[in-house]
Amino acid sequence: MVTQPVPWEIRAAAKRADTLSKIPQAWRLAPADLAKAKNQRDLTGPFVQQFLDADEISIISKESVDIVNGIRSGQRSAVSVTTAFCKTAPIAHQINNCLHEIFFDKALDRARELDAFYAETGRTLGPLHGLPVSLKDQFHVEGVDTTMGYVGWIGSNLGIKHPSQAHQVESQITTELLSLGAVLFCKTSLPQTLLFGETKNNIIGQTLNPHNQNLSCGGSSGGEGALQALRGSTLGVGTDIGGSVRIPAAFNGLFALKPTPERLSYRGVANTNPGQNTYRSAVGFLSTSLGSLELALQSVLSTRPWERDPAVVPIPFRQEVINEYRSRADKDGVVILSEKPLKLGVLWTDGALRPHPPILRGIRDVVNALRQAGHKVVDWNPPLHATAKKIHLAFLLADGAHDVHSHLSRSGEPLIPDLQESFKLRPPIPLLEYQSLTVEGLEYELAYSDYWNSTAVDGHVVDAVIMPVAPHAAVVPGKYYHTAYTEVINLLNYSAVAIPVTKADKAVDLVDDSYQPLNDIDKLNWDAYDSDVYHGAPVGLQLVARKFEEEKVLAIAGIVTSALETYHRK
Repeated sequence: MVTQPVPWEIRAAAKRADTLSKIPQAWRLAPADLAKAKNQRDLTGPFVQQFLDADEISIISKESVDIVNGIRSGQRSAVSVTTAFCKTAPIAHQINNCLHEIFFDKALDRARELDAFYAETGRTLGPLHGLPVSLKDQFHVEGVDTTMGYVGWIGSNLGIKHPSQAHQVESQITTELLSLGAVLFCKTSLPQTLLFGETKNNIIGQTLNPHNQNLSCGGSSGGEGALQALRGSTLGVGTDIGGSVRIPAAFNGLFALKPTPERLSYRGVANTNPGQNTYRSAVGFLSTSLGSLELALQSVLSTRPWERDPAVVPIPFRQEVINEYRSRADKDGVVILSEKPLKLGVLWTDGALRPHPPILRGIRDVVNALRQAGHKVVDWNPPLHATAKKIHLAFLLADGAHDVHSHLSRSGEPLIPDLQESFKLRPPIPLLEYQSLTVEGLEYELAYSDYWNSTAVDGHVVDAVIMPVAPHAAVVPGKYYHTAYTEVINLLNYSAVAIPVTKADKAVDLVDDSYQPLNDIDKLNWDAYDSDVYHGAPVGLQLVARKFEEEKVLAIAGIVTSALETYHRK
């Protein structure tokens, strides 16, 4: 008798039920609370905190650096910290649908082991001792599914080479985090295919923006962004091949670091079309604070990842670079020595899509803050970003979506409606066309580098560039028309940090009725702006430096953030 395959809808429903069953009864919300959440515009702050006690709120309100310092000094235990986040994360999931995997029992066992180690030795295991860290659902954890949003991988690990490896594999960065004392406790939602600026799949549906449920949380590390916006985590690991850590950070009022791909290990990480490595995906971090990003980078690099992954370039953490840039400004971001200000470029528009009013106001605020603090700001007019977007997108789709369809075929699930056109099956591009695109990409990198060098006409080359992450704040679902603002940075393999700047304000960010769109897509984007709908949406920007300048751009981000805070206070 032939066994009929289980329909994908039933498998997805069973997975959702299994995830909910892992939430302790005491942490489950009443139907009335769930109904209230659906009608609540903003789920952050007071709304999510109503389900926590004062001590739990105190713990989750602290930043990563403060948390590990508190545990190191004996003021907090790893168990108390882990319990607070293990309670907040499922509450966040119940009201915002942001988790794929829950393994709180494993996390609490780990926290108890760390506390026992501390009690016995009087020292911490590593710089992340006791810190709960969330993972995008691309990273393998032993004993836990990695579906990457595909129904066909439920009960296993996407990317394993043999069924015997199911639940036995561990990504290199997972191993590194554990060696540093981190507590891993959940995996977050992402979009089907990964290559989408929103977060939606056939397993859990859609993840919306906790600050404004009219809007998207971004993608592809969207579940990370949503979880952190609700303080269910202060530090998470994501990936970025077209903006996938920067977009969720900007849309959710967070910080993110996208390194040059070869700075951190991608070994043993599930991915879409993993054979496309001309423009690699980068492992990056999202966090509720800038200091957490520095802590994460410094900690992971201290494990010398290049010794286990030959793709990683052997560059240790460079504290001296951070110190040199920090020495240029005081705690308010103000220039200390008049001969050593920062010189920052500013890209107001890429010439294809003009940003919405909240983004333009955010850029103006940053520029005014920097000038008030004594730094130099110059307009940035590089080679056309549209060229980079065309080349980069061609590589992302080079295999004709065969990898995506191989994963869909495991369950019979369809593409989600948003992706049915862009990921329909087609022949892969020919080798000679692939090689020609590679040459185009290299030529674009050279042209961009030459332009950057040309800014040294006054003897001071631009240190970093301020630019939008997207032409809008956290976007209305289905209306993300243009990803070139982030994709160009992936084609260049530059280092970038996303920072929160402000929030959309319907009283200030008025529609400019006089604006004449540049093209049909620009018109679609402009027509999508509604100041009432966007009200309260986080506005984030990115700071971009060149290849392998992660420490430099982190230090500059700190100065920019301090100058912006000073400007807003005044």
